[in-house]
Amino acid sequence: MPSISRKSAAPARRRSFDVEADIVVVGGGAGGLASALFSRWHGNSVVLLEKADELGGTTRKAAFWYWVPNNKHMREVGIEDRKEDCLRYMARLSRPEAYDPDHPTLGMSQWEYDSYAAIYDNASPATELLAKKGALEYRHCDFVPDYWAELPEDKAPKGRVLLPKGARESMSDGGEVAVRTMSDRARADGVDIRTGHRVQRTVLDDDGRVVGIEADTADGRTIAFRAAKAVIFASGGFTHDVALRKNFLSVPVFGGCAARSNEGDFVHIGSAAGAELRNMNYAWMCPIVLEKALADDPALIGTFSPSGDSMIYVDRNGKRVTNEKLAYNESAQAFFAWDPARSEYPNLVLAAIWDRRSQEHSASDEYGRFIVPEGADDRHVIKGATLAELSRNIRARLEKHAGRIGGLALSGNFEKNLAATIERFNGFAREGRDLDFRRGERQVELLFNGPAAESPAAPNPTMYPIAGEGPYYAALLTGGNLDTKGGPVTSPDGQVLDHTGTPIAGLYGVGNCVASASARAYWAGGATLGPILAFAYLAANAANAESRH
Repeated sequence: MPSISRKSAAPARRRSFDVEADIVVVGGGAGGLASALFSRWHGNSVVLLEKADELGGTTRKAAFWYWVPNNKHMREVGIEDRKEDCLRYMARLSRPEAYDPDHPTLGMSQWEYDSYAAIYDNASPATELLAKKGALEYRHCDFVPDYWAELPEDKAPKGRVLLPKGARESMSDGGEVAVRTMSDRARADGVDIRTGHRVQRTVLDDDGRVVGIEADTADGRTIAFRAAKAVIFASGGFTHDVALRKNFLSVPVFGGCAARSNEGDFVHIGSAAGAELRNMNYAWMCPIVLEKALADDPALIGTFSPSGDSMIYVDRNGKRVTNEKLAYNESAQAFFAWDPARSEYPNLVLAAIWDRRSQEHSASDEYGRFIVPEGADDRHVIKGATLAELSRNIRARLEKHAGRIGGLALSGNFEKNLAATIERFNGFAREGRDLDFRRGERQVELLFNGPAAESPAAPNPTMYPIAGEGPYYAALLTGGNLDTKGGPVTSPDGQVLDHTGTPIAGLYGVGNCVASASARAYWAGGATLGPILAFAYLAANAANAESRH
């Protein structure tokens, strides 16, 4: 389908509409589908508009773990997850510089604190309703730890993660399952779903209330949709709008793995309608394969699970600079270290390096892994029979992209340092302790270790000595977005707020198109999707209570 260009987001005023419904939902990912389902189950007529030619958005590419504090299964098996404990965990990670366990709102703003409470109170009811109605049945992943399970604030470090029931054993295809089951239920229950509709602007009545939207189609038509109660936006973040990324994100990101339709539409539409923007500098982060990002590859998936025990990341000098097995949001931060003496990002591109062992036993086409099986697309993989040849080939590959990565190049002593780095790492692997970066010491690092040879094994399952003989392999990595997490600020029930904190009548927002109170944090696997379901539930409830206009 031809792309539909963005036009003016200035609100329109009109007397006639082409289509009318009680609720108009914008976006066909998890947030939009959930909002539509919850709204329909209240008895409202619902139209759902998706810009792309298929439903799913970024959800379709996700594993779709969803983080549900104090969920039904936890309660049934006796896992205690007290509200005050869960909120402390969320606050501690979101803004550690402000966290105060003795403060009434834990040192957070009232908006942040209320948002955490809303997630705790509503994620489980939302989840259970979706399951009861057959839209999103789940299985409980009681073995999955929170990403910071070792923190003293995390009193329920396991048990909060759920997964779509029909997902494969490896849990990598949950998004596809969720989109299928939720959209099937929505169609069966009478939601009017229309793809290929790009919403351009809101429509206001004489009192300034949002009463609808205007959307363009690929064949050049503009269709006006009236919302008798409310419009709910769930249109994703701004990962694929280069200007917005450069203007708002605090780090240089070359791209990300959100759906290509995530171009920040609601940043423009919401702002034009009077919304206050918040947390525009934050994103859900993940290492990504540099060359796939530079090629604008729509199939790009973030490296959630960097497989390979005989694998390391090195910088342009051939030295390790990070723990390669960190949870992906934290792992991405290593690429954005700033060198004030040289005024540069020295780690903006790192090389993952592995040997035959990892190639043979750790290759996978799941979770965005860069070690891929034989026969898969491996254009991003750099090869060398020796470390010397690998070094030359890495250098040549970086030179190919120099004009797009600030001229970053290997130093003259890269090969010498790489040999020394491997020797040091191999010593750690044999002893089972990474004295430089503590690789493999936390639960989440074992969770995301990925496949590896069962035998021979080393004391630390995340590390094995890199072979003294080739072949060797490498891939260029950088930090990227899963999606952004800033946008118009909303109340906990999804009402979009203006700069005075006053709700904009008739306008709601859910998911990555609006501001997330998580700030820098990624609490656990599914910490995007669990809260999205909670806020979709709240937004649908509040929108249902609106009187028809």
